[in-house]
Amino acid sequence: MNTPIANGTMRLIDGVPRVYCDGYWIKAYEPPADSLRAKRQLIEALTRRLFNHVEHGINIPGKRLDEAREAFEAETDPQRRRVKGAMLAGALFNRATDIFTKLMELQELGIAIDHDNALMRECGFCLQEALNLGKLVLHRSGDEGIDELWGEPFRAFSIPVEAFYDSRYIKIAQTLRDIDRIAQVMVTTFADNRLFAGVAEPVLAFATAAKVKCETLRTDPVIFDVWADFVVAAERLAAFAPRLAGATAPEDLQLVADGLRLVNEGKDLISYITRARVPMPKSTREYVERCAAYDATARARFQLHPQSVC
Repeated sequence: MNTPIANGTMRLIDGVPRVYCDGYWIKAYEPPADSLRAKRQLIEALTRRLFNHVEHGINIPGKRLDEAREAFEAETDPQRRRVKGAMLAGALFNRATDIFTKLMELQELGIAIDHDNALMRECGFCLQEALNLGKLVLHRSGDEGIDELWGEPFRAFSIPVEAFYDSRYIKIAQTLRDIDRIAQVMVTTFADNRLFAGVAEPVLAFATAAKVKCETLRTDPVIFDVWADFVVAAERLAAFAPRLAGATAPEDLQLVADGLRLVNEGKDLISYITRARVPMPKSTREYVERCAAYDATARARFQLHPQSVC
């Protein structure tokens, strides 16, 4: 009987250092030394990544924090209050980054900064409040929030840099799992649908490219090939053409239209979670449900035996 591989096991695989986590061998990177500078650079990077994946208009400068808070607290309309709460979260994150930047400048002048420094505490309070308000923020797709991205800067602030990098592999493993799940649902949904014969190959090729992109840092020299592969695989999947021979009945044409929409929704969902490197459980669950409904309709049309959809 094979001995289970423990999470955190490191191995050199094909010359590449990899760490095992929840069934995946993920490309490993050496974390920077733990320092105020490293934390500042990490939080700045995480904040940029956060704003890149959430709804527009919430990247409010930290110097406007008081204005953002007043606007949020004065708002009574629930929908407008959600938006203003998202804007306040953005201002809080930027205020925390502003504080870190100034503390770094003082440290470079030789001024020691203790962890219980008043500004350090203020930075932590800003990040904690932003994390709580992050539940109001939607992904750029408008589909759901991605709370885990809001928690990352706070974690980077509150734990050693090395521990943060170690926790990164857990999130990546969860993301890889969902990429595989979505791809498998797509393949299963269209497996016996003659209109979409051949779609499995570009779906699986895209999923493979997405997983490589997910585990690769932008600073890695291979990112040029990795990103190009990811984009091209997405384009090839988007260009997939159904087999329309004999599909003249209105029911068949509707299945084609609905199926193409599902393929592109799956492609987009994989792209979203790949770039954010965190799962999107609500969107994934709803996508699986739409695939199951489509599969049932297609099987009734073609009188096929049902298959299970993950």
